[in-house]
Amino acid sequence: MSSTPQDPNPQGPDYGRQPGGHPGQYPPPGYGQQPPQKKSKKKWAIGCLGLIVLVIVLFAGCSALLGGGTDDPAPTSGETSSTPSSAATEDAPATDETPATAESGPAEAETEADNAEQSSATVAQRNAIRSAENYIDFSAFSRSGLIDQLEFEGYSTADATFAVDSLDIDYNEQAAKSAANYLETSAFSRSGLIDQLMFEGYTAEQATYGVDQTGL
Repeated sequence: MSSTPQDPNPQGPDYGRQPGGHPGQYPPPGYGQQPPQKKSKKKWAIGCLGLIVLVIVLFAGCSALLGGGTDDPAPTSGETSSTPSSAATEDAPATDETPATAESGPAEAETEADNAEQSSATVAQRNAIRSAENYIDFSAFSRSGLIDQLEFEGYSTADATFAVDSLDIDYNEQAAKSAANYLETSAFSRSGLIDQLMFEGYTAEQATYGVDQTGL
């Protein structure tokens, strides 16, 4: 008759013995416990995302605060440079145009008077004026010489004088032209040329001025 093998430890399992170990040895710490589970990375990712969103919100708020103080556009270079020049223009003393107006006033008044005088002239006087202008454009004359030329053409002394006096003639310039014309055709001494110009009707002052312009 076979015998049933008996449990060598009738009091139950020996927890103080490791498999393959010896009786009386204790298990190492944590023996028989489940290993700790690793924490999920999902919570860590959510925390990082929230931190990033917070940083973005703070940065946007700071940008809005800093940008709010610069609503007015900065002046352009043209506006900046125009301000000093405008101030300089305002500070510059105004030019006095009164002397120029005063100088041109008598000349304009004289011209208007001559025009009014010519408009009221007779037909003979207007013709004498046209003849006198043609002679002055062609050659040089003294006042008396031009009157004599118009009388030679048949105008009365009154009409010839009216025509010559109605024109604005520089007789110093006419004397200078006459002196130059004489020197182109003949030789003269200084005193001889002055006498010749006076013979043509120029005054002593006009004749002297004309000869001086020739360098004689």
